[in-house]
This record gives sequence, C-alpha cells and structure tokens, in this order.
Amino acid sequence: MKPIPGRSETCNAMADILNRIGDKWSVMIVGYLGKKTMRFNELRHTIGGISQRMLTLTLRNLERDGLVTRTVYPEIPPRVEYQLTPLGQSLQGPISSLWAWAEEHQGEVQSARLEYDGLHDETTDQHPPERRYAGAAR
Repeated sequence: MKPIPGRSETCNAMADILNRIGDKWSVMIVGYLGKKTMRFNELRHTIGGISQRMLTLTLRNLERDGLVTRTVYPEIPPRVEYQLTPLGQSLQGPISSLWAWAEEHQGEVQSARLEYDGLHDETTDQHPPERRYAGAAR
C-alpha cells in the first residue's frame, strides 16, 4: 500500500496492517491456524467458500507479512503445512475479542441495518427530512 501524503507514518502503517488482517479471509485463516497447524486442503475445506486461488494469495500475503510460515516436507507427494508464527499468534487475542464482539452484537448491527435501509430510498439516495448533518444550519 502506498503511503498517503499528509498522513502520519503511524497512520499509514495502521492502514497498511488493517488492509492485510482486516479482510475476511485473513481473519478466518489466522483464526483457524491459531488452533492448529493445517495443510492447504484442510484449511480450504474448513473455511468453505474460498477459492483455491484466493486461499493461495491470502496465505502468500500472510507469509510475506511474517504472520504465517509454510513448511514443505520432502515427501512424495509433497506435504505442505501452514502455521502461525509468533507474530501471527500475537493476533489471536485481538481476533478472539473481535469474534466475541461480533457474536454479542450481531443482532444489534442487523437491526440497525434494517432500520437504516427502511429509512433510505436506495433509488434516489434521499435521506428523511428529520435527519441532521453536523455543521448544518438548524
């Protein structure tokens, strides 16, 4: 990710990290690998819904970022296993907290979405008249 001019180095670093671990596949992979070392197809079947290409790309990116290690065993056929590095393991706490939060608040988020969708006309993108905007004259 290219740094955005005018943003602090810390802000750019945070955006870069969140872009990597914030996507749904990375979070799932780190979550499952936090439980045990897994082979490619085992991981793919456990996650479900992820294509072979997407799993390959996500694992490569996690490996590049130092979160996952890939071990190839000299066997026929070759055996390849993936596991979290200590850096990847350090994400287990934050990811577990995020999963717990999502599980606890899933109903509230769904209700808010339904309410929002009911108040907004998607075809015209008009907001209800009672809606106020920050800085708007009252």
